[in-house]
Amino acid sequence: MLKKIVYSRVFERFIYFLIIINLIVMVVQSEPEIESKYESLFFYFESFSIFIFTIEFILRTIESFLSKKKYNTSFFGLIDVLSILPYYFQAFLGFDGRFVRIFRLFRISRILKLGRFSKSFTLLSKGISNVRFELYLTFSIAFVLLFFSAAGIYFIENDIQPENFRSITSSFWWAVASLTGVGFEEIYPVTSIGKIFGTVISLIGVGVVAVPTGIISASFVEIINDNKNKNGKETSNTKNKERLK
Repeated sequence: MLKKIVYSRVFERFIYFLIIINLIVMVVQSEPEIESKYESLFFYFESFSIFIFTIEFILRTIESFLSKKKYNTSFFGLIDVLSILPYYFQAFLGFDGRFVRIFRLFRISRILKLGRFSKSFTLLSKGISNVRFELYLTFSIAFVLLFFSAAGIYFIENDIQPENFRSITSSFWWAVASLTGVGFEEIYPVTSIGKIFGTVISLIGVGVVAVPTGIISASFVEIINDNKNKNGKETSNTKNKERLK
């Protein structure tokens, strides 16, 4: 009975809808004028949402215990905890201090709960999981290149611009901006060698950013084609069975 409630479509759609409303309210509440005007309304809605999310968490915990599944230590189980913790920290501590404000940022983690109900998130997770080793290699190469870029620009520009490139760690900011193609007007090389080095790094960065994108895209295409083939076979088998009848 409990399992039917937890995994029923009505229950999941209600939680799905409540999560979306919470995200919308969080955006609206960030407006000072609206927040001050409807402060009590926001408080009651927050209390109602936390009550529902708490009930959901308890039901899923009990169900996972009975079915011997790992929910509390799973990704979405932790997200569920982080979604309700800020409210209880404020309620038990009795004041809205810095510590509580930091934890309230985890309210945005509610959007990750949508992954439990969305096929798109499932497809994304499966696509990344299938190429995780390729991504590990790509990100490892990217980190090496990032370190090389930060160290290189430091040794080239430190004497001329000690305030902008005072250390290798501070040069990481420039390296990230150059590799991703973002760039920053206030921090840039002024020497001829530095400009050449920055140009080369920017060109290499285009490939570094494109490689993981291509890997993930190829994985998605493969999954989509597999799903189409499976659906095609199932449809064909169904038609054959109907003909035999």
